[in-house]
Amino acid sequence: MLNISLVNELNYEDFISRFGNVVEHCSICAAAIWRNRPFRDVRHLHQEICSFLDLLPDTGKEGVLRLHPDLAGRLAELGSLTQESTAEQKAAGLDTMTPGEKQLLRETNIKYREKFGFPFVICARQNKKEAILKGIVERLEHSAAEELNIGIEEVKKICLLRLLSIVIDDKSHM
Repeated sequence: MLNISLVNELNYEDFISRFGNVVEHCSICAAAIWRNRPFRDVRHLHQEICSFLDLLPDTGKEGVLRLHPDLAGRLAELGSLTQESTAEQKAAGLDTMTPGEKQLLRETNIKYREKFGFPFVICARQNKKEAILKGIVERLEHSAAEELNIGIEEVKKICLLRLLSIVIDDKSHM
């Protein structure tokens, strides 16, 4: 764990190495905000990433969502997820799904991707498998614009939790 002072001292390459996957496979987020140092705290660092995401055009936001794997999908079955995604999906209980639950998630992942053009993204660490299965079915009813916004908000939640696993939250230690 790093304190914010150490984060602010990181050179560009070390910063990208540490923070390049706080948004899944999207080191451009870290690259874009590095120059905004010094960060006051981990929340400020998170806010800078959120601002970068918010300023992306819709095509950029869709691209960010496309970098995420399907939940309990092919990459999970092959053991090819990032360390972060593997831990997050396990925390949600996606590794303990029944064959019926796996089939439901597989089918709804396909429908979701066909409808919206990007995978279903939800903060797995803040949900359990039942809520995820219910959520994907419900969110299939949304418009593309709604899902784009919801997906990016979920990315922000994932990002904060990943940041909190790297940077000490000084606010919670006071």
